[in-house]
Amino acid sequence: MSQDADKIKRIVSFKHKLEKRVEELESELKELQATLEAVNSILLEKGFKRAEITKPSAEVEALPPKEEVVIEPPQPPTEFESVIPLRTVTGELLATLYVSEDSLQVIPADDKNFNVNTPPFTPFLVERVLTKMHEKDSELARTGQIAPEKVFSYNIVKEGDIIREIFIKHVDQDRLRELKSSIRWTLEKMHEKMKSQS
Repeated sequence: MSQDADKIKRIVSFKHKLEKRVEELESELKELQATLEAVNSILLEKGFKRAEITKPSAEVEALPPKEEVVIEPPQPPTEFESVIPLRTVTGELLATLYVSEDSLQVIPADDKNFNVNTPPFTPFLVERVLTKMHEKDSELARTGQIAPEKVFSYNIVKEGDIIREIFIKHVDQDRLRELKSSIRWTLEKMHEKMKSQS
């Protein structure tokens, strides 16, 4: 009888874990749907005002997909369409995404010092996600399917080895979803590694 009771206890515990995960996924889905609705309404609102949208400065326009070192702390952009907090499953803030018309700025939380050398940042996020997106667009531009100035590009701003900001240009809705998910997963794994090493 005690074996059965033990088994039931484990099943009930597993059921609670499943319920918690379902709640988390439902909450994330609601957040994504709300963000999508906001983006759709902004696109509709701006659809006939193309000429009024201010161009980014030439300096930002010319950003190649490379890493750059700066000492200045990053500032959230003054003009953005939505702000998406990236959190761990326990609710701890990892970074904030500032989404503009076709760009994305990722600023790590003030209390997080993410090191570029901590996996899976470079092998996964940089090499398998960001670089692949850039390569795909470069090929499309080479074959004339997109304009060269519309090629996906990114810039990682560091202070030493610490990530201060990731600036990504030419992001569509599909890529925004993929990037949000990939960046959150990467930062969460890095955070877990940093916690286990401290």
